[in-house]
Amino acid sequence: MNKLIYNVFSNRFPGDCYTAKVKANVFIQGEIPYDIQVVAENLYIPWAIDISEEGKLYFTERSGEIRIVEDGKLYAQPLITFRAPFVSYGEGGLMGIALDPNFLQTHSIYVMYSYAEGNKLYNRVVRLLENNNVASIDRTLLDRIPGGQIHNGGRIKIGPDQKLYITTGDAGNSILAQNLTSTAGKILRIELDGRIPEDNPLRNSPVYSFGHRNPQGLAWNSNNVLYSSEHGQTAHDEINIIKPGANYGWPLVQGNEESREVKIEKPLINSESTTWAPSGITFVSKGPWQGKLLAATLRGEQLLVFTLNNDGTRVEKVEALLLNEYGRLREVIEAEDGSIYITTSNRDGRGNLHAGDDKIIHLIPKKA
Repeated sequence: MNKLIYNVFSNRFPGDCYTAKVKANVFIQGEIPYDIQVVAENLYIPWAIDISEEGKLYFTERSGEIRIVEDGKLYAQPLITFRAPFVSYGEGGLMGIALDPNFLQTHSIYVMYSYAEGNKLYNRVVRLLENNNVASIDRTLLDRIPGGQIHNGGRIKIGPDQKLYITTGDAGNSILAQNLTSTAGKILRIELDGRIPEDNPLRNSPVYSFGHRNPQGLAWNSNNVLYSSEHGQTAHDEINIIKPGANYGWPLVQGNEESREVKIEKPLINSESTTWAPSGITFVSKGPWQGKLLAATLRGEQLLVFTLNNDGTRVEKVEALLLNEYGRLREVIEAEDGSIYITTSNRDGRGNLHAGDDKIIHLIPKKA
């Protein structure tokens, strides 16, 4: 099948006399090397997924429920429903989820959610305990993270070092991203019991990196390089390699802009004048896309597939797949068997509804 070549940075086709600054042409293909199935539908903004050792999908809905899919069937009853002071306003609500690495033994689940205190909004990270498909809050690990109608971040992942990583947005107050005493506009790192790791960049601080506007994705490659996706201001969306203690520039700079005031870590790649609004990301460890970094995009309504060089520090190609087929994409995650799960986010007030929205979509490697 013929491929349609399209440039991800300019929304222009060949013949428009435009050359990208990196070799990142997009190939929009009619077919992908995966079969596609819908495993759950009629959901309400499924925000994040994690998968247990036995293959169960645990996912959050931004309205405040954690739900389970097992063997392609959605459980009728939620694992837990969050109540007041929990709130789901704007971009806040129930967001990230991570299962304990030894979930079948510990039954511990980590989540991040928004809550109201007086007339202020905050986010907190808590540990839940699950028992017979019912969960309850065990303890609060990190609290009073500034929240708002916009820019809450919200992704949480457990890294190869067995630490909990948390993305936080600037909550609509950009100066907080450069304030090292604030947990807003950061990537945070804590122990699974809430303690501050002794090797964090700042002593007695959960701050791992700063200068972030609204980071919404975290993933590690096979060499434990940490990547994050981030929403820019009017385009200039970024994929970053996260280094401990590094400053990613917001609001002083964005994209490839320079700063004469402070040392800034430049993005691995940015969308320049195009808007991706990248959310969940995952690094593929097996199957047809082995070694590639995937990003689900909201405004872009596509799955971006980044081909990297051997050490993962340079983007060699970007492919845009599923363009406009399912609408806004929020989460992407690889399962142990090499299949991939994606969620749509068309009921978040910014998308066009499709029949059955919102959905969890399963990409299964095609058999040779």
